[in-house]
Amino acid sequence: MSWIKEGELNLLERISANILKAGPMPKHVAFIMDGNRRFARKKNMERQEGHMQGFNKLAETLRWCKHLNIQEVTVYAFSIENFKRSKDEVDGLMELARQKFERLLEERENLEKHGVCIRVLGDLNMLPLDLQQLISKAVLTTRAHNKCFLNVCFAYTSRYEITNAVREMAWGVEQGLIEPSDVSEALLSECLYSNNSPNPDLLIRTSGEVRLSDFLLWQTSHSCLVFQSVLWPEYSFWNLCEAILQYQVNHKSIQKARELHQEHQALQQLEADRTCVVERLQLHGNGKPADVQRRQEALLHFTACREERVQDFLEALKQKRDSFFQDLCSPTISA
Repeated sequence: MSWIKEGELNLLERISANILKAGPMPKHVAFIMDGNRRFARKKNMERQEGHMQGFNKLAETLRWCKHLNIQEVTVYAFSIENFKRSKDEVDGLMELARQKFERLLEERENLEKHGVCIRVLGDLNMLPLDLQQLISKAVLTTRAHNKCFLNVCFAYTSRYEITNAVREMAWGVEQGLIEPSDVSEALLSECLYSNNSPNPDLLIRTSGEVRLSDFLLWQTSHSCLVFQSVLWPEYSFWNLCEAILQYQVNHKSIQKARELHQEHQALQQLEADRTCVVERLQLHGNGKPADVQRRQEALLHFTACREERVQDFLEALKQKRDSFFQDLCSPTISA
Protein backbone atom coordinates (compact mmCIF):
# COMPACT_ATOMS: atom_id res chain seq x y z
CA MET A 1 0.00 0.00 0.00
CA SER A 2 1.10 3.56 -0.77
CA TRP A 3 2.57 5.90 1.86
CA ILE A 4 0.16 8.58 0.63
CA LYS A 5 -3.43 7.39 0.47
CA GLU A 6 -5.46 9.49 -1.92
CA GLY A 7 -9.10 10.36 -1.40
CA GLU A 8 -11.40 12.93 0.11
CA LEU A 9 -13.31 12.82 3.38
CA ASN A 10 -16.98 11.86 3.17
CA LEU A 11 -19.64 14.50 3.83
CA LEU A 12 -20.02 13.83 7.55
CA GLU A 13 -16.24 13.73 8.03
CA ARG A 14 -15.83 17.03 6.14
CA ILE A 15 -18.47 18.73 8.28
CA SER A 16 -16.83 17.43 11.47
CA ALA A 17 -13.37 18.47 10.26
CA ASN A 18 -14.58 22.01 9.54
CA ILE A 19 -16.13 22.27 13.01
CA LEU A 20 -12.89 21.08 14.61
CA LYS A 21 -10.81 23.51 12.54
CA ALA A 22 -12.83 26.41 13.97
CA GLY A 23 -10.93 25.79 17.24
CA PRO A 24 -7.20 25.56 18.01
CA MET A 25 -5.69 22.68 16.02
CA PRO A 26 -2.52 20.75 16.80
CA LYS A 27 0.18 21.36 14.21
CA HIS A 28 2.27 18.35 15.25
CA VAL A 29 0.78 15.03 16.37
CA ALA A 30 2.77 12.02 17.60
CA PHE A 31 1.45 8.45 17.58
CA ILE A 32 2.44 5.35 19.52
CA MET A 33 0.89 2.87 17.09
CA ASP A 34 0.23 0.07 19.56
CA GLY A 35 -1.91 -3.03 19.13
CA ASN A 36 -0.78 -4.64 15.85
CA ARG A 37 0.04 -7.99 17.46
CA ARG A 38 -3.16 -8.07 19.51
CA PHE A 39 -5.12 -7.22 16.36
CA ALA A 40 -3.47 -10.18 14.57
CA ARG A 41 -4.42 -12.53 17.43
CA LYS A 42 -7.96 -11.16 17.47
CA LYS A 43 -8.35 -11.77 13.73
CA ASN A 44 -6.46 -15.13 13.77
CA MET A 45 -3.83 -13.88 11.36
CA GLU A 46 -0.03 -13.95 11.31
CA ARG A 47 1.83 -11.29 13.30
CA GLN A 48 3.41 -10.00 10.12
CA GLU A 49 -0.03 -9.39 8.63
CA GLY A 50 -0.95 -7.44 11.77
CA HIS A 51 2.09 -5.21 11.26
CA MET A 52 1.15 -4.79 7.58
CA GLN A 53 -2.36 -3.71 8.58
CA GLY A 54 -0.73 -1.25 11.01
CA PHE A 55 1.24 0.35 8.17
CA ASN A 56 -1.89 0.60 6.05
CA LYS A 57 -3.60 2.41 8.92
CA LEU A 58 -0.69 4.87 9.10
CA ALA A 59 -1.21 5.77 5.43
CA GLU A 60 -4.90 6.33 6.10
CA THR A 61 -4.19 8.40 9.22
CA LEU A 62 -1.77 10.61 7.28
CA ARG A 63 -4.61 11.33 4.84
CA TRP A 64 -6.88 12.39 7.70
CA CYS A 65 -4.14 14.58 9.15
CA LYS A 66 -3.67 16.24 5.77
CA HIS A 67 -7.38 17.14 5.61
CA LEU A 68 -7.23 18.44 9.20
CA ASN A 69 -4.26 20.72 8.35
CA ILE A 70 -1.94 18.82 10.70
CA GLN A 71 1.41 19.56 9.08
CA GLU A 72 3.67 17.22 11.05
CA VAL A 73 3.29 13.64 12.28
CA THR A 74 5.78 11.59 14.30
CA VAL A 75 5.32 7.83 14.68
CA TYR A 76 6.99 5.23 16.90
CA ALA A 77 7.75 2.60 14.27
CA PHE A 78 10.43 0.46 15.95
CA SER A 79 11.87 0.76 19.44
CA ILE A 80 15.39 -0.37 20.32
CA GLU A 81 13.59 -2.60 22.85
CA ASN A 82 11.88 -4.37 19.92
CA PHE A 83 15.21 -6.03 19.06
CA LYS A 84 14.50 -8.27 22.09
CA ARG A 85 11.54 -9.86 20.30
CA SER A 86 11.88 -13.20 18.50
CA LYS A 87 14.31 -13.30 15.56
CA ASP A 88 11.48 -14.20 13.17
CA GLU A 89 9.43 -11.17 14.20
CA VAL A 90 12.39 -8.77 14.08
CA ASP A 91 13.44 -10.11 10.65
CA GLY A 92 9.85 -9.73 9.48
CA LEU A 93 9.72 -6.10 10.64
CA MET A 94 13.03 -5.35 8.89
CA GLU A 95 11.69 -6.90 5.69
CA LEU A 96 8.47 -4.88 5.97
CA ALA A 97 10.57 -1.71 6.43
CA ARG A 98 12.59 -2.60 3.31
CA GLN A 99 9.43 -3.05 1.27
CA LYS A 100 7.92 0.21 2.47
CA PHE A 101 11.00 2.34 1.92
CA GLU A 102 11.47 0.80 -1.54
CA ARG A 103 7.84 1.71 -2.25
CA LEU A 104 8.47 5.22 -0.96
CA LEU A 105 11.33 5.68 -3.42
CA GLU A 106 9.05 4.49 -6.24
CA GLU A 107 6.53 7.15 -5.21
CA ARG A 108 8.95 10.07 -5.14
CA GLU A 109 6.89 12.04 -7.69
CA ASN A 110 3.77 11.69 -5.56
CA LEU A 111 5.70 12.71 -2.44
CA GLU A 112 7.02 15.76 -4.29
CA LYS A 113 3.50 16.63 -5.44
CA HIS A 114 2.26 16.62 -1.83
CA GLY A 115 5.47 18.19 -0.50
CA VAL A 116 6.09 15.36 2.00
CA CYS A 117 9.43 15.41 3.83
CA ILE A 118 10.41 12.08 5.42
CA ARG A 119 12.77 12.08 8.40
CA VAL A 120 13.95 8.95 10.21
CA LEU A 121 14.93 9.45 13.86
CA GLY A 122 17.05 6.89 15.68
CA ASP A 123 20.39 5.08 15.54
CA LEU A 124 20.43 3.69 12.02
CA ASN A 125 23.74 1.91 12.75
CA MET A 126 21.67 -0.74 14.54
CA LEU A 127 19.92 -1.66 11.28
CA PRO A 128 21.08 -3.88 8.37
CA LEU A 129 23.24 -1.93 5.93
CA ASP A 130 20.87 -2.32 2.97
CA LEU A 131 18.00 -0.90 5.06
CA GLN A 132 20.22 1.98 6.20
CA GLN A 133 20.90 2.78 2.54
CA LEU A 134 17.21 2.70 1.59
CA ILE A 135 16.34 4.99 4.49
CA SER A 136 19.15 7.39 3.58
CA LYS A 137 17.92 7.61 -0.02
CA ALA A 138 14.38 8.32 1.19
CA VAL A 139 15.58 11.05 3.57
CA LEU A 140 17.81 12.72 0.98
CA THR A 141 15.16 12.43 -1.78
CA THR A 142 12.50 14.25 0.26
CA ARG A 143 14.54 16.63 2.42
CA ALA A 144 13.74 19.72 0.30
CA HIS A 145 9.96 19.17 0.62
CA ASN A 146 8.31 21.47 3.14
CA LYS A 147 4.50 21.20 2.99
CA CYS A 148 4.19 18.38 5.53
CA PHE A 149 6.57 16.25 7.55
CA LEU A 150 6.57 12.61 8.62
CA ASN A 151 9.08 11.65 11.30
CA VAL A 152 9.59 7.90 11.61
CA CYS A 153 11.24 6.84 14.89
CA PHE A 154 13.13 3.67 13.99
CA ALA A 155 15.72 1.98 16.25
CA TYR A 156 14.74 4.65 18.75
CA THR A 157 14.16 5.22 22.44
CA SER A 158 13.99 8.59 24.13
CA ARG A 159 16.65 7.77 26.72
CA TYR A 160 19.02 6.72 23.94
CA GLU A 161 18.23 9.95 22.08
CA ILE A 162 18.96 12.09 25.17
CA THR A 163 22.18 10.16 25.87
CA ASN A 164 23.25 10.70 22.27
CA ALA A 165 22.53 14.44 22.58
CA VAL A 166 24.84 14.59 25.62
CA ARG A 167 27.52 12.80 23.58
CA GLU A 168 27.12 15.35 20.79
CA MET A 169 27.65 18.24 23.25
CA ALA A 170 30.71 16.46 24.69
CA TRP A 171 32.03 16.10 21.12
CA GLY A 172 31.50 19.85 20.62
CA VAL A 173 33.53 20.62 23.74
CA GLU A 174 36.30 18.20 22.70
CA GLN A 175 36.46 19.82 19.26
CA GLY A 176 36.71 23.28 20.83
CA LEU A 177 33.49 24.38 19.15
CA ILE A 178 31.71 25.16 22.44
CA GLU A 179 32.75 25.67 26.05
CA PRO A 180 31.45 23.61 28.98
CA SER A 181 29.54 26.70 30.16
CA ASP A 182 27.60 26.70 26.86
CA VAL A 183 25.88 23.41 27.74
CA SER A 184 22.25 24.06 28.62
CA GLU A 185 18.75 22.61 28.42
CA ALA A 186 18.10 24.59 25.25
CA LEU A 187 21.30 23.32 23.61
CA LEU A 188 20.46 19.72 24.50
CA SER A 189 17.10 20.18 22.74
CA GLU A 190 18.97 21.31 19.63
CA CYS A 191 21.10 18.14 19.74
CA LEU A 192 18.17 15.71 19.76
CA TYR A 193 17.25 13.72 16.65
CA SER A 194 14.07 15.82 16.49
CA ASN A 195 15.85 19.19 16.49
CA ASN A 196 14.26 20.17 13.15
CA SER A 197 10.73 19.82 14.52
CA PRO A 198 8.60 21.73 17.01
CA ASN A 199 7.59 19.67 20.04
CA PRO A 200 4.37 17.67 19.53
CA ASP A 201 1.16 19.43 20.52
CA LEU A 202 -0.65 16.12 20.92
CA LEU A 203 0.59 12.58 21.62
CA ILE A 204 -1.79 9.67 21.04
CA ARG A 205 -1.28 6.08 22.20
CA THR A 206 -3.64 3.33 21.12
CA SER A 207 -4.46 -0.14 22.52
CA GLY A 208 -5.35 0.96 26.07
CA GLU A 209 -1.79 1.14 27.39
CA VAL A 210 -1.20 4.25 29.51
CA ARG A 211 2.57 4.67 29.34
CA LEU A 212 4.96 6.42 26.96
CA SER A 213 7.32 3.43 26.54
CA ASP A 214 10.40 5.66 26.22
CA PHE A 215 8.98 7.74 23.35
CA LEU A 216 9.65 11.50 23.06
CA LEU A 217 10.00 11.91 26.84
CA TRP A 218 11.88 15.21 26.50
CA GLN A 219 9.67 16.65 23.76
CA THR A 220 6.26 15.89 25.29
CA SER A 221 6.74 17.50 28.72
CA HIS A 222 4.18 20.16 27.69
CA SER A 223 2.05 18.17 25.24
CA CYS A 224 -1.50 16.87 25.52
CA LEU A 225 -1.35 13.09 26.13
CA VAL A 226 -4.32 11.01 24.98
CA PHE A 227 -4.62 7.26 25.62
CA GLN A 228 -7.24 5.39 23.60
CA SER A 229 -8.36 1.77 23.95
CA VAL A 230 -8.75 1.07 20.21
CA LEU A 231 -6.12 -1.19 18.59
CA TRP A 232 -4.03 0.70 16.04
CA PRO A 233 -5.17 -1.19 12.89
CA GLU A 234 -8.78 -0.39 13.91
CA TYR A 235 -8.10 3.32 14.43
CA SER A 236 -10.72 5.59 12.85
CA PHE A 237 -11.21 9.19 11.81
CA TRP A 238 -13.55 9.56 14.78
CA ASN A 239 -10.88 8.34 17.22
CA LEU A 240 -8.59 11.06 15.87
CA CYS A 241 -11.34 13.68 16.23
CA GLU A 242 -11.88 12.60 19.84
CA ALA A 243 -8.16 13.08 20.60
CA ILE A 244 -8.16 16.52 18.96
CA LEU A 245 -11.17 17.53 21.04
CA GLN A 246 -9.25 16.60 24.18
CA TYR A 247 -6.38 18.77 22.94
CA GLN A 248 -8.73 21.69 22.34
CA VAL A 249 -10.25 21.40 25.82
CA ASN A 250 -6.76 21.57 27.36
CA HIS A 251 -5.22 23.99 24.85
CA LYS A 252 -5.09 27.07 27.11
CA SER A 253 -3.41 25.31 30.01
CA ILE A 254 -0.90 23.65 27.66
CA GLN A 255 0.00 26.97 26.04
CA LYS A 256 0.36 28.65 29.43
CA ALA A 257 2.66 25.88 30.66
CA ARG A 258 4.81 26.20 27.52
CA GLU A 259 5.09 29.97 27.85
CA LEU A 260 6.05 29.72 31.53
CA HIS A 261 8.68 27.12 30.67
CA GLN A 262 10.15 29.32 27.92
CA GLU A 263 10.33 32.27 30.32
CA HIS A 264 11.98 30.12 32.98
CA GLN A 265 14.46 28.76 30.43
CA ALA A 266 15.38 32.30 29.30
CA LEU A 267 15.89 33.41 32.91
CA GLN A 268 18.06 30.35 33.59
CA GLN A 269 20.25 31.17 30.59
CA LEU A 270 20.54 34.84 31.63
CA GLU A 271 21.52 33.83 35.17
CA ALA A 272 24.10 31.36 33.84
CA ASP A 273 25.59 34.06 31.57
CA ARG A 274 25.74 36.54 34.45
CA THR A 275 27.51 34.02 36.66
CA CYS A 276 30.14 33.35 33.97
CA VAL A 277 30.67 37.08 33.42
CA VAL A 278 31.09 37.82 37.14
CA GLU A 279 33.62 35.00 37.48
CA ARG A 280 35.63 36.27 34.50
CA LEU A 281 35.58 39.88 35.67
CA GLN A 282 36.75 38.85 39.12
CA LEU A 283 39.49 36.73 37.61
CA HIS A 284 40.79 39.58 35.44
CA GLY A 285 40.15 42.28 38.02
CA ASN A 286 42.11 40.69 40.86
CA GLY A 287 38.90 40.10 42.80
CA LYS A 288 37.72 43.71 42.62
CA PRO A 289 34.01 44.20 41.76
CA ALA A 290 33.28 45.80 38.38
CA ASP A 291 30.90 48.73 38.00
CA VAL A 292 27.41 48.25 36.58
CA GLN A 293 28.19 49.57 33.10
CA ARG A 294 31.23 47.34 32.72
CA ARG A 295 29.26 44.30 33.87
CA GLN A 296 26.48 45.06 31.38
CA GLU A 297 28.93 45.51 28.49
CA ALA A 298 30.70 42.29 29.44
CA LEU A 299 27.38 40.44 29.62
CA LEU A 300 26.32 41.60 26.14
CA HIS A 301 29.72 40.62 24.72
CA PHE A 302 29.70 37.22 26.44
CA THR A 303 26.15 36.45 25.27
CA ALA A 304 26.95 37.37 21.66
CA CYS A 305 30.09 35.18 21.71
CA ARG A 306 28.21 32.26 23.26
CA GLU A 307 25.42 32.47 20.68
CA GLU A 308 27.96 32.56 17.85
CA ARG A 309 29.81 29.52 19.26
CA VAL A 310 26.57 27.60 19.65
CA GLN A 311 25.46 28.38 16.08
CA ASP A 312 28.84 27.26 14.70
CA PHE A 313 28.61 24.05 16.72
CA LEU A 314 25.05 23.32 15.53
CA GLU A 315 26.12 23.90 11.93
CA ALA A 316 29.01 21.46 12.38
CA LEU A 317 26.62 18.94 13.94
CA LYS A 318 24.22 19.31 11.01
CA GLN A 319 27.05 18.72 8.55
CA LYS A 320 28.13 15.62 10.46
CA ARG A 321 24.60 14.19 10.37
CA ASP A 322 24.11 15.10 6.70
CA SER A 323 27.41 13.39 5.86
CA PHE A 324 26.20 10.19 7.51
CA PHE A 325 23.25 9.95 5.09
CA GLN A 326 25.29 11.06 2.06
CA ASP A 327 28.06 8.54 2.77
CA LEU A 328 25.52 5.71 2.97
CA CYS A 329 24.32 6.62 -0.52
CA SER A 330 27.80 6.77 -2.01
CA PRO A 331 28.78 4.19 -4.67
CA THR A 332 31.67 2.95 -2.50
CA ILE A 333 29.35 1.90 0.35
CA SER A 334 26.82 0.41 -2.07
CA ALA A 335 29.54 -1.67 -3.67
